[in-house]
Amino acid sequence: MCSFSQCSSNRSTQAKPMNTVMRRQSPASNENDVRMRNNRASAHTQQETPPSSPVQTGDRGSRACCFCWCCCCTCSCLTVKNGTGSTDRSKDTKLEPINEDPPTIEEIRSWGESFDRLMKSGRKVFREFLRSEYSEENMLFWLACEDLKKEENPEAVEEKARLIYEDYISILSPREVSLDSRVREVINRNMVDPTPHTFDEAQLQIYTLMHRDSYPRFLNSQIYKRLIQQNS
Repeated sequence: MCSFSQCSSNRSTQAKPMNTVMRRQSPASNENDVRMRNNRASAHTQQETPPSSPVQTGDRGSRACCFCWCCCCTCSCLTVKNGTGSTDRSKDTKLEPINEDPPTIEEIRSWGESFDRLMKSGRKVFREFLRSEYSEENMLFWLACEDLKKEENPEAVEEKARLIYEDYISILSPREVSLDSRVREVINRNMVDPTPHTFDEAQLQIYTLMHRDSYPRFLNSQIYKRLIQQNS
């Protein structure tokens, strides 16, 4: 057996290499600890930072209606535009200007008694009134239907019917007229083989709408009253 002093000396001698190894490894260990702390801090920062979105909020708002298939909005993606950015209306229904002789005082007064008489001799004045109420499309549609009824060429009938549909029946048109679902179904069936009378039911419905809705306001309008005063 060794004495206490010899055992202590042996233990000290055996511990020196271990301490030496520990001291040699400590710089690397410290570097690893620093790296681990930095990695943890970086990961924590990335979790707190919201991921950047490739689409800005404004873009999402402007494109939201592009996914609306009910066509209830006036999104620009539903409007065909030409190269200059303006709406392409080059295929609008071609209508001749309303050429009417100046009305007599008797005719002007008769307009107050009958809507039919107004639509025979006062279309130009009534159209001016409708334009002031932003409902001119009703008169334009009615006139386009009258023009279609006079056409005899099958190819011309088909072309005019298509233009009327695009301009006044399509829900994508800015000049769409107000028609009920039943009449729309009739028109869709008629458009399979268009004739001069494809829009007869729709024309009658718009005529009735103008009679019941716009005509009473026309009689009380300044346009009509001023016309009577000027010809009295």
